[in-house]
Amino acid sequence: MSGGVEERVEALWAAATAGDERAATRVATDALDAGIPMETLLLDVVAAVQSRVGHEWAANRLSVAQEHTATAVNERVLAALAHHPTRQNDPAPGMGRIVVACIDGEWHAFPARLLAEVLRARGWHVDYLGAQVPTPHLVAHLHLTNPDAVALSSSLAIRLPAAHTAISACQAAGTPVVAGGAAFGPDGRYARLLGADAWAPDARTAADLLAAGPLPRHATSGEEPRRLADREYTDLTRSAGSLVGAVMDDLTRRVPAMAGYTEQQTERTAEDVAYLVDFLRAALYVHDPELFSAFVGWMTNVLTARGVPGSAVLAALDALADRLTGFPRALDTLARARMTLR
Repeated sequence: MSGGVEERVEALWAAATAGDERAATRVATDALDAGIPMETLLLDVVAAVQSRVGHEWAANRLSVAQEHTATAVNERVLAALAHHPTRQNDPAPGMGRIVVACIDGEWHAFPARLLAEVLRARGWHVDYLGAQVPTPHLVAHLHLTNPDAVALSSSLAIRLPAAHTAISACQAAGTPVVAGGAAFGPDGRYARLLGADAWAPDARTAADLLAAGPLPRHATSGEEPRRLADREYTDLTRSAGSLVGAVMDDLTRRVPAMAGYTEQQTERTAEDVAYLVDFLRAALYVHDPELFSAFVGWMTNVLTARGVPGSAVLAALDALADRLTGFPRALDTLARARMTLR
């Protein structure tokens, strides 16, 4: 990055973490006035700061409140840039229409919003539908607008089954799909598995891909999408709620320190167990134990930074295994995750 960009990253970081919307907006608008291109500002400054916010929260150097504050400030900066006087108001002649939306249940909308603004900066007509878009409503919008493509974003792999439904439904409506976001894997492996027409690791790559030429439209043959859900995934999905309760009961015996937990600590532990179950389900859906091991490693690092020993995660994995004796794929996935931690 150039010196000017680096300086603005630090200035925006300071303003965002201080919760100063006015100062943060000034950093961004002053950068535009100084000649920094809109796309550079969006991706190399605003996105870089937002990524740093996530890393600092994971390392326990930002509280949840501080992380939410900084994210809200960065969202305000995006809104200010979207309506800056230097921004062209109409799509460029000859450019097509792109729908940008988050998968149903996906509330991390910041990456999708970034992509929408990058595409607008390049002259596309963009319909930005935001977070948690129910698939039937998304498909209805596609029938109404007939876009050139739909860009689907998801940050959490637990949304992959919903992503599969959305991808198949969009293609059945005749609209090609570009998938993006951390949920689809660092190399896009899950985007390919779920049948997306293309995958992009970031907004700049997605914009380049769309600019390279139209994606092929699928014929509406009425074929059923590839089935990935087997008996283990289906049964685990049905019993997820009771499984979380059973594991929590087991943990009170396996981890004596839990006897002294406050109500809030117990609730946070139950949320962590629920995430373990949900990511285990996702790993079963895409038939990839590595997905679960990667999440367990990340969760362990986050909890360790907050003073929770890694042995607590191992205890939760053991409690899950004891309750899933009739699930050979799940047991193998749990065993691989335990080996990774040890």
